[in-house]
Amino acid sequence: MSSTILIVEDEVRLADILEEYLRREGFHTERAATGPRALELWRSARPALMLLDLMLPGMDGLEVARRVRTESGLPIIMLTARDEEVDRLVGLGIGADDYVVKPYSPREVVARVRAVLRRAGGGVDVPTLLHAGPLSVDTAAFEVRLDGLPLEVTVAEVRLLAALAREPGVVRSRTELLAALGGLDRGTDERAVDAHVKNLRRKLGEREHLLDTVRGVGYRLKPEG
Repeated sequence: MSSTILIVEDEVRLADILEEYLRREGFHTERAATGPRALELWRSARPALMLLDLMLPGMDGLEVARRVRTESGLPIIMLTARDEEVDRLVGLGIGADDYVVKPYSPREVVARVRAVLRRAGGGVDVPTLLHAGPLSVDTAAFEVRLDGLPLEVTVAEVRLLAALAREPGVVRSRTELLAALGGLDRGTDERAVDAHVKNLRRKLGEREHLLDTVRGVGYRLKPEG
């Protein structure tokens, strides 16, 4: 399946940041700054998902989403400027798969992209073997190894470690990790992330320090053992 994400955003700085983070995660990207151009690229680039700003020149995001939905079930994540707009989108039944309110963390957007693609059954062509110091995470086989030896882990624990191992040393918020677990759409409490971390530390044993807490922010994997 395509690994292309179509970014529809007329604010160049925001589009640049989203593109940088998505490409760092292994995705290809296409960009449109207007509604008509978004529809052109949707048809020609055949993306796996569309990040769609609500306010666009030429044609707003609502109309773009309507036209896409008449022909396709393409996953769409709407980028909105106000919480009230989310209520409006839901009320209009546009059929977006997720909503992100500005200002947003680009890492959270990437996590939501992965979560939506996973729910849609859209595997994308990105690296499946990730490394963080002595840890390796195989997201295709759902296996984790420590110093080359297998760890007994759950599917949720693999997903959490994968989210951290994509950028060792970078702190991920509980919200981002919850999105990686697929919990955002089910209203899962962020404390579920803490519970998974506790279990993983127990399984890491003497190497539990690899999974580091940054108080008031979230978690990270140390890049070195």
